[in-house]
Amino acid sequence: MISANLWERTAGDPVEASQCVGEVKADVIIIGGGFTGCAAALQLARAGSTVCLLEANTVGHGGSGRNVGLVNAGLWLEPEKVEVALGRSAGSKLNAALAAGPDSVFALIEQYGIACQPNRSGTLHCAHSTSGWSRLERRANQYCKRGARVRLLAREETRVKTGCDQYIGALLDPRAGTIQPLAYVRGLANAAIAQGASVYQGSVVHSVEYHNQVWWARTAQACVQADALILATNAYHQGLPISARPQCIQLSFFQCATRPLHAELRDTILPERQGAWDTAPVMTSFRMDAEGRLIVGAVGSLEKMGASIHQAWIRRKLDLMFPAARGQAFDYAWSGRIAMTVDHLPKIIKIGQRALSIYGYSGRGIGPGTVFGTAAAMYLLSGDEDDLPIAPIHAHDEKLRKLRQVSYELGASVFHLLRDRRVK
Repeated sequence: MISANLWERTAGDPVEASQCVGEVKADVIIIGGGFTGCAAALQLARAGSTVCLLEANTVGHGGSGRNVGLVNAGLWLEPEKVEVALGRSAGSKLNAALAAGPDSVFALIEQYGIACQPNRSGTLHCAHSTSGWSRLERRANQYCKRGARVRLLAREETRVKTGCDQYIGALLDPRAGTIQPLAYVRGLANAAIAQGASVYQGSVVHSVEYHNQVWWARTAQACVQADALILATNAYHQGLPISARPQCIQLSFFQCATRPLHAELRDTILPERQGAWDTAPVMTSFRMDAEGRLIVGAVGSLEKMGASIHQAWIRRKLDLMFPAARGQAFDYAWSGRIAMTVDHLPKIIKIGQRALSIYGYSGRGIGPGTVFGTAAAMYLLSGDEDDLPIAPIHAHDEKLRKLRQVSYELGASVFHLLRDRRVK
């Protein structure tokens, strides 16, 4: 199994951007070149603002370029739970904004001709048990009450649409779809550059300060000043000493991709090319890419002690789910970090005058990242907090972060060590 990221192999040309050097002035500094930062840069540049985006590595290096590529509508939380947590009005506003997330993503792809393997055939949330099916029924009912035309599938239709007989049913959401995530975020960055934004790579910000009504961001080779700031580092914050660094639990998620399947097998596994995931306690995701590779993923890291356990499990899981693909070699394996919050709600933190820190999509980065980044840009242009999908707060403290991170990784390792051993 090759330890390499498939998306790097198939994303096309990287963004052509150098290090930031010297003194730079802009209207807005953006720190982080993922979905949120690049969407914000594009919206600001389209409006005529001067933008300086500083990425520590390369555009899409973090979670945006290690994503499963499911463009989902909404959050992990059911809509009712969102509205209970935030209040009916605020929760409804967030639910509506994120329900339209796939529309925003696919509209940008079409508008800017982003070559990212877009497929809007929907997603399948698959029930692994009767309790999982009950949760899907409840979720489907809530979606339908809010105008979404989702559909519950019985066992046989689920088997036909997935090619797998392990699930008792599924929730089909036609609003959603799949993309090549790294190609998408690179496309956003290139579109922002074409609109006049300055995007810099290899530019680690080591200090941020606000004085004389100006934000100052310094790297080893540059000093950037601007009237406004967006911190969009999410789970890949690199130790920038700022009081509002993201307070989140870093949850690892790994994926393995086969070599392209032969045509007959390809036609039986996810034949309509929906992206899928299940309701198991340690979730499994699966999808196909444009070249017919089957990509299977789950919670866990391939960069820690449990890597061999996760890789052994995923081979068993593939054989169990798709017997016709038994023994199929994996050509790629990679993992990334998700910024999770205990309440599963994203955060917008006001870290100062005209400055926001945005993070915590809890595994739903593509739609929310695009929506929140675009909205943050609109807020900085208008000064109106109503432009934001969720009210900004002044602080957020995520308790027991390190302990939770260790427990999630340990739990995933134990689960993968013991589960799915029926295949010999």
